[in-house]
Amino acid sequence: MIIRMLDPSHLVDELEKSGVSRESFDIFLRKANCMIYKIHDLKPLVANVIKQEMLAAGGNAADAAVHRESITMKVDKTDVILIGNKNHYRKLFFKLDKMNYWGLPEIKNELEEAIENCEKKREIFLKNNETYSFDTMKIMGIINITDDSFYPGSRRKDLNDVLNTAEQMIKNGVDILDIGGESTRPGSEPVELEEELQRVVPVIKAIKENFDILVSVDTYKAKVAAKAIEVGADIINDISAMRFDKDMATVVRENNVPIVLMHIKGTPKDMQLNPYYDDVIKEIMEYFYERINYSVDKGIDPKKIIIDPGIGFGKRLEDNIEILRKIDSFKVFGRPLLIGASRKSMIGAILGNLPVEERLEGTLAISSWAFFKGVDIIRVHDVKENYRLVKVLRSIA
Repeated sequence: MIIRMLDPSHLVDELEKSGVSRESFDIFLRKANCMIYKIHDLKPLVANVIKQEMLAAGGNAADAAVHRESITMKVDKTDVILIGNKNHYRKLFFKLDKMNYWGLPEIKNELEEAIENCEKKREIFLKNNETYSFDTMKIMGIINITDDSFYPGSRRKDLNDVLNTAEQMIKNGVDILDIGGESTRPGSEPVELEEELQRVVPVIKAIKENFDILVSVDTYKAKVAAKAIEVGADIINDISAMRFDKDMATVVRENNVPIVLMHIKGTPKDMQLNPYYDDVIKEIMEYFYERINYSVDKGIDPKKIIIDPGIGFGKRLEDNIEILRKIDSFKVFGRPLLIGASRKSMIGAILGNLPVEERLEGTLAISSWAFFKGVDIIRVHDVKENYRLVKVLRSIA
């Protein structure tokens, strides 16, 4: 079962996907200025009970949409789209909690938790268990110790160059420095372990010795993560969400560090070879449900988890746009949300196949969208421009 929050502007799209009768669309749209949540893949009998109880909770002010054949039981499963205010949901929860059959109390508990997660301020625990709150959107600056990252402007080889870049980013308002020693651009080849260690460990050590700044290490290799933490890294940024290296969960747990769990379909080498999704949001949410549960089972505190839907990692242009349009969906996990779209090919495609060097304005447009949608971290190449953008938006908002 998947629960997600819906933006009212996406209601028609979601009603169509759920097989709701088109004749009823106007009824639901008149009530769409409320809280909207979608529960996927319920048995029709269960869905019909929830629909009736939501109607009873709100009369003409609340509603629930199900598949048009849900009442006839001609479908094996249906989504339920709930529309109501806080009071309606409270009444629904009271009734479902009393119904000790068909898993209704469990559905109530999951829905209640999802709503609470969407409304609360998100935070993580750092490795010293200090609370790091996302009271405003944070900026993660990219420094790549590579010679083949997709944006040449992010590449650094000389340690002095890295330190100068770090110093400039800090002056320009960066919150986190993200250090990577292996390009994960589409089609890229993996880097040998020793080579990646030689690239990132001295750099992280030097940055932590010279600056008071949070540092994340962009790696999916457990040994690289462990060595980086030894010299001061604060966060692991794993594009595979701990799937490429079975030892990563042990490193996270034993070192008590936060980790970014990113969605990727395939590997960097093959991820852009005809990726396809029936419902990209649903599939990524299924992935995060599984990865978060896996993390908890491995002894990792949920307050150590950040999620990243992985713009450009096994996604078509339409998938990337859909993720950004419906980024609210991922708030039900209650975990800080990271977006990394800086100068990526989707921007070039939207703007008429512009090269990477000409994608700054498009990046800033996505950063603006992320700000107003409540994203917690933007991972960017151009710290100064994004910091100034966010500072102006903060003053307006």
